[in-house]
Amino acid sequence: MRPPNLFQTSAFRLTLLYLALFSVSVLALLGFIYWSTVAVIERQTAETIESEIRGLAEQYRRQGLGRLIEIVRERSDRGDPSNVYLLTDPARRPLVGNLAAWPETETGEESGAWITLNLDRRLDGVRVPRTVRARTFVLTGDYRLLVGRDTQERIRFRRTVVQALAWSLAAMLVLGLAGGALISRGMLARVDRVAGSARAIMAGDLSQRLATGGSGDEFDRLASSLNGMLDRIEALMTGMRLATDSLAHDLRGPLTRLRSRIELALRAEPDSARDREALAAALDEADATLAMFESLLRIALAEGGVAKEDFRALPLDALARDAAELYAPLAEEKGVTLATGLADDLTVSGHGELLAQAVSNLLDNAVKHTPPGGRIDLTTAVEAGAVTLLVADTGPGIPEADRARVQERFVRLDRSRGGPGAGLGLSLVAAVARLHGAALELEDNAPGLRVVLRFPVHPNP
Repeated sequence: MRPPNLFQTSAFRLTLLYLALFSVSVLALLGFIYWSTVAVIERQTAETIESEIRGLAEQYRRQGLGRLIEIVRERSDRGDPSNVYLLTDPARRPLVGNLAAWPETETGEESGAWITLNLDRRLDGVRVPRTVRARTFVLTGDYRLLVGRDTQERIRFRRTVVQALAWSLAAMLVLGLAGGALISRGMLARVDRVAGSARAIMAGDLSQRLATGGSGDEFDRLASSLNGMLDRIEALMTGMRLATDSLAHDLRGPLTRLRSRIELALRAEPDSARDREALAAALDEADATLAMFESLLRIALAEGGVAKEDFRALPLDALARDAAELYAPLAEEKGVTLATGLADDLTVSGHGELLAQAVSNLLDNAVKHTPPGGRIDLTTAVEAGAVTLLVADTGPGIPEADRARVQERFVRLDRSRGGPGAGLGLSLVAAVARLHGAALELEDNAPGLRVVLRFPVHPNP
């Protein structure tokens, strides 16, 4: 199987998506900062120029042309070299300033409009091209004043911001791609481990489990859930194999006896009485086989959880009372006392047919294993916040070491081998208990066995 490409993984694609969204957000933020800063610089430049013009105009109005010329000359020669000044006479001949002539491209000077000049300025003995943002002003007597400022600093600032933006974006992309590759590699390694375990399980190794990293993240939670599911599948598969082997073993006896009886009846001379006896024996064997299959189907129904769709509120005391009435004649015939102590109005949520079968199986086992003169108690009650059903007998009981094993399919203790049954009674009860969320407890009755079913309390409808 070809390993997946690192750059084709979902984690890497998700990283690229978040990187793209983050890049757009950063670009929008830096763009906002850039345009806001440029706008502040331009506003400050305009305010500085306007303040210069107002101040110079005020000097001209108060102290005349001579003082204005002195101030402009001083600022042109020893002031900020990025500032531009020019004062002309009415014929536009330069009087003072650091511009050689009035710009010919200037328009709208009568209204004091803003103009942009592309000049070759001499800075440190070298002529360099510069862009100047300026404003003109007409003084009294038709003298003209131009004040401007070199925009080179603004251009340099823009270039610096653009370069910083480009480098930041490039670094972010490199780090994002590297981080995406690293994250994808880690996630891909974990996915590969999961895929390897899945392939081993598909090959038949049901003991494989998904490894957890101990971090408690979503992969660990998923692995824990899948491991629980695999435990359940392994238990079901193991139970199915054991059930199949046991079923094949236990069916061999009844079917062999059934075939032998039919074969003997066919070989013998026709005799109506003997033939009826053979047919009755064959019918008993067929009934036992059908009962075994019926029990297996009920266990499968309970373990598969399909019966939950038919859950409803059921009176447990009524179910127990019906089962007691059904087995009372059998107990009386065997000389066993069947006593009941059933509390009224005990409701559980469950499947009526399966619950009735479970109670019947418990009573059937109790009647079979209780000797004549013994006693069977069937009671229902509410104990410790749970609805309980108790079946206690005075039979031989079950050793503590075997109480878990007898809840499996086709398990019969040695002393029960000669009796009727296929070892499915308690396994059906255990499956019904799991389906209903009930606890099944097997205890010593000294002598005999106590079987307790504890159901969660269901509100009375």
